[in-house]
Amino acid sequence: MVILGVDPGSWKAGYGVVAASRGGLQHLAHGVIKCGSSRIPLPERLGVLYRELTQVMETFRPDVMALEGLFHSKNPHSSLILGHARGVILLAALHGGVEVHEYSPLMVKQALTGYGLARKEQVRYMVKALLGLAQVLPVDASDALAAAICHAHSWSGPRPRAECP
Repeated sequence: MVILGVDPGSWKAGYGVVAASRGGLQHLAHGVIKCGSSRIPLPERLGVLYRELTQVMETFRPDVMALEGLFHSKNPHSSLILGHARGVILLAALHGGVEVHEYSPLMVKQALTGYGLARKEQVRYMVKALLGLAQVLPVDASDALAAAICHAHSWSGPRPRAECP
């Protein structure tokens, strides 16, 4: 199973791709989609996010997307902008035929470190260790890979589709 993890953002969004099998996890790719600066209007930044994420999905053909869920921000404007970015990410997944699973930041941290309040550095260390990577990862890519690993650890096989009456 190929899992695309995404750490949403409107300025930059991290992605990470892993292959999960009974033999373990294999790192396929990671990166950061840079959507632009504050001088670029939001619709254009969201367009960059959509195009780049679509390209990643076309390249790696993931079976599923693991998306880090919303966290509560003290700044309502920032939450609204992040909501727009998440909507674009969900739309890209829908158009790509990729099933989406959302995990709270607490669940992702718990799955990787055993502690739901772990610091980003601890999560980054565990991502690097679990995937056998030598290089230091950008935080956004590390968070995306963490979401993918969380899904791999919690996945229990295909779920039956609900049928409409």
